[in-house]
Amino acid sequence: MEKSTGLNKKEKKKLARILIALALFAAVFIADKIVYLGGVFEGPAAWVFPFCLYLAVYLIIGYDVLWRAIRNIAHGQVLDENFLMCLATLGAFSLAIYRGVTMPENIEGFDEACAVLLFYQIGEFFQDYATGKSRKSISALMDIRPDYANLKRNGGVERVAPEEVKAGDIILVNPGERVPLDGIVVKGASSLDTKALTGESLPREIGTGGEIVSGSVNLTSQLEVEVTKEFYDSTVSKILELVESAAEQKSKAENFITKFAKYYTPIVVGVAVLLAVVPGIITSDWSTWIYRALSFLVVSCPCALVISIPLSFFAGIGAASRYGILVKGSNYLEKLNKANIFVFDKTGTLTRGSFAVAKVSPAAGADEEEVLRLAAIAEQDSIHPIAKSIAARYGKPAAGGYTLTNIAGKGISASDSRDTILCGNAKLMAENNIPYAAERDTGTVVYVAKNGVFIGSILIADEVKPEAKEVVGALNGMGCRTVMLTGDNEAIAAKIAKEVGVMEYKASLLPQNKVEEVETMLREKDAKDALCFVGDGINDAPVLMRSDIGIAMGGVGSDAAIEAADIVLMQDDLRGLPLAKRIAKKTMAIVFENIVFSIAVKVAILILSAVGLTNMWVAVFGDVGVAVIAILNAMRVNSKYAAKAKRAAAKA
Repeated sequence: MEKSTGLNKKEKKKLARILIALALFAAVFIADKIVYLGGVFEGPAAWVFPFCLYLAVYLIIGYDVLWRAIRNIAHGQVLDENFLMCLATLGAFSLAIYRGVTMPENIEGFDEACAVLLFYQIGEFFQDYATGKSRKSISALMDIRPDYANLKRNGGVERVAPEEVKAGDIILVNPGERVPLDGIVVKGASSLDTKALTGESLPREIGTGGEIVSGSVNLTSQLEVEVTKEFYDSTVSKILELVESAAEQKSKAENFITKFAKYYTPIVVGVAVLLAVVPGIITSDWSTWIYRALSFLVVSCPCALVISIPLSFFAGIGAASRYGILVKGSNYLEKLNKANIFVFDKTGTLTRGSFAVAKVSPAAGADEEEVLRLAAIAEQDSIHPIAKSIAARYGKPAAGGYTLTNIAGKGISASDSRDTILCGNAKLMAENNIPYAAERDTGTVVYVAKNGVFIGSILIADEVKPEAKEVVGALNGMGCRTVMLTGDNEAIAAKIAKEVGVMEYKASLLPQNKVEEVETMLREKDAKDALCFVGDGINDAPVLMRSDIGIAMGGVGSDAAIEAADIVLMQDDLRGLPLAKRIAKKTMAIVFENIVFSIAVKVAILILSAVGLTNMWVAVFGDVGVAVIAILNAMRVNSKYAAKAKRAAAKA
């Protein structure tokens, strides 16, 4: 099997042109030196032979640069890198012809002009390759856009555009097809590939009654789905909108580079003109000073900064997306690097947000099975989450034939011809004068009695996510301040806070109280710090939007998460938090390295070019060489985390 190069058709074509031009340049360079040193051509016309050879190479490698420069000038965009490259290289050609005519023994400049364009194109190739590599992780998300939907209509099935399907319509999703719209499975069971949405490599099982989200791929069996959201409001549509808007949210570093290039380019062109004209007038040595000015122009191109800084952020966003971490813009990566206050919602974020039986405490002479059996009988008609958690733990059908009576605010009585079961809170036990063993652990307690005798108690609690303690500990270890805000009572809040390890917590908060707490922390924090709020994205939208960085859990199927948050953890896994912060830190470190390296090398070579201590070959390194090094450095973010993602997928 042929191994893919990872290059698209356009990149392969450009690489082939570079290799051909490079081979021709080497051949022409050798031929030129043999002919020149052999004295084959002499006199004022000696320059014609090397000029023709090098011009052919120049046009092969640089025709597109010349065309872009002409086109941009026609559109009023004069001072860009294409113009600078053409001005410098055509100037070098003209200077070489002038020298060839006036000083036949000193024909130089043709090779340098070709080398400038050749290495510039190599730098452009690396830029395109690096951008493409970083874009693949993000563009994979763009492939989730569905092409059609199989709509059941008029007794048959029609293939229609997803935009034509309405909420309540029934669609069929065949094996191998992408789910076009959000809905509920009404018939069938299958496995779904949600990798493009969540980064999770393992398939997700779904059956009748399960919620299905657009963008996932049906793997095994046909599904019949009732559509719950129209296309414009679907998960896939909102994710695509998020991805498409990511490039619009620029960081301070990117905005600085954009402004820097806007003023920098005309300034260096002006300095190059002065460098050629003023000393030329004073010394009358026009050839030397024009050559220095051309070298100055070559090295002055801000390519390394203009290309590598946005590319560094793009690589960081791409690396994050491999793990199902969607970042709305590079400015949020920059902020995340500064973030040292992490505020968590409790329910659905640090905890699963669903009730479960945490403990069963049977009385003397009873066992767990008996306590759960009696509670399941009493709660069998209830749709309350507590009743569902008891039924789930019991795992068997509850016995019928009982008359169920709801006792408001206290519990339920279940009676048949022989027995009376009471299931409820402590008030229900006290009202019926039943001695009971009070449960001391924190949570919702259900007491169970039969025929006036206490049988046992069931503790219902919201489960802490298994990764919560690990993640909070990792953030604490990074020197971050961790805070939990919850609407639960003090006892439950204290228990969860201690279990997961947050430094601070506030309990019994209404949604508006959470906003007030975040407002207070924002006022008190240092200006250089940033505050992250991590919530489930459903009822925390105001806080997510008010914080410096809103991070939403469980993005799949949650409209509020995608709309209100700046970063979405699609896997609903808190471990994405420290990972995202590490990616942000790595990205910003590379951005800083590229800025310092690029400016330092350019300033040094600019000065050396101005005083004549370098030639155009050094100028080529100062421009293209620095750009290539900066681009390769920017690619390190994506490469590092891509390798980790592949290893994780292999283990899975």
